[in-house]
Amino acid sequence: MKRTLLAIPLLAAQLFYGCQSASETTTATAETAATDSTATAELSDEELLTLVQERTFQYFWDGAEPTSGLARERIHMDGVYPQNDQNVVTTGATGFGLMAIVVGMERGFITREEGVQHLQKMVNFLEKADRFHGAWPHWIQGETGRVKPFGKKDNGGDLVETAFLVQGLLTVRQYLQDGNEQEKALATQIDKLWKEVDWNWYRKGGQNVLYWHWSPEYNWEMNFPVSGYNECLVMYVLAASSPTHGVPAEVYHEGWAQNGDIKSDAKAYGREVVLNHNGHKGSVGPMFWAHYSYLGLDPRGLTDKYADYWKLNQNHTMIQHDYCVDNPKGYKGYGEDAWGLTSSYSMNGYAGHSPENDLGVISPTAALSSYPYAKEESLKVMRHLYEDLGDKVWGKYGFYDAYSEEHNWYTPRYLGIDQGPIPVMIENGRTGLLWDLFMSAPEVQTGLKKLGFQSPQLK
Repeated sequence: MKRTLLAIPLLAAQLFYGCQSASETTTATAETAATDSTATAELSDEELLTLVQERTFQYFWDGAEPTSGLARERIHMDGVYPQNDQNVVTTGATGFGLMAIVVGMERGFITREEGVQHLQKMVNFLEKADRFHGAWPHWIQGETGRVKPFGKKDNGGDLVETAFLVQGLLTVRQYLQDGNEQEKALATQIDKLWKEVDWNWYRKGGQNVLYWHWSPEYNWEMNFPVSGYNECLVMYVLAASSPTHGVPAEVYHEGWAQNGDIKSDAKAYGREVVLNHNGHKGSVGPMFWAHYSYLGLDPRGLTDKYADYWKLNQNHTMIQHDYCVDNPKGYKGYGEDAWGLTSSYSMNGYAGHSPENDLGVISPTAALSSYPYAKEESLKVMRHLYEDLGDKVWGKYGFYDAYSEEHNWYTPRYLGIDQGPIPVMIENGRTGLLWDLFMSAPEVQTGLKKLGFQSPQLK
């Protein structure tokens, strides 16, 4: 699911995501919102973290599209699908789901054998699904593997979503590569898929920037060069890391980093912004920008000549926290235990929530997926959602996508791209598991060095 607001006009995003007006949304009740009530006995922090991980993992396990095993774009517990798209799978969330399945195996939510069997199904499907110069489309028909257009001209390769998928695939490859014969064979199968992505093609004729889309029907008409800062850092890292279709370092420095103009000297709530968020000097974007690229890319001690990426993401988190505590618009429910603005459903359709576009909507993934950056602050939100709001926001696959106390708006609906970072980033905050796996990939090590990064993970 694309979230860069400059790349996708909000009106179009509302149409693409099939969101609905407040009159069409269903207010969650005890009957529709959850399969069971929240527990009355208070859980320890560790118990709560594990429960949230397990429930959210189930989105990608129990809730997976049955033919492909991939992550559904959305699951609506009220059964209402405005676009009748309940079997459409989404590439980026599938990448996150791959990593969530590794969490499930490690945490014992499923057995290793069950996990490997499901991963095999997913990889077999991805191998046969439509690809465009090695890149998968944003949406895929789960029953057939054929592209489902995300928009009229967005019916080809989506390099950003592909990067999120490859991040997950490489993590799984590293997890399985020293396993039994079946696991080693699956790791080899993944390796082939990764090496077939033609990152260099997406330079649109050799330019020193990567383009988001290419279509066999519309070619480059989408015309979205990806220039920082937003959620797409891992795409540039992977493009530089590819041993088969890699790009030179200049693509990163000139295209993504804008020859240094990406750097910011602005502050918000007394904290350095570090990088200009999508060209907006002094502002911070939706919270997912600190999540998607960092499910695998370890920001701890990660630096280059533009930024300290731990500082970037921790400050982004705390600026959003401080903004919601300050609550300049006076919205009901905001505070220490209810903060976090990111792109999600809203009362009036899909919206890119941020301090610059605050509609009074809290998206649970924002604070929960920020657990590594602000553990205490994230846990306060988690506990408030689970213990105080309960069935209004908690259901079969964990916390629902978004809610608003200000507008008395609660909806029992999930988006895959928002559920995915929750179990993965919580695990990274607890053990660093996914960070360690992704960063151990030798190609990633080579790519990061090529771009001038430094990290304790680099050998």
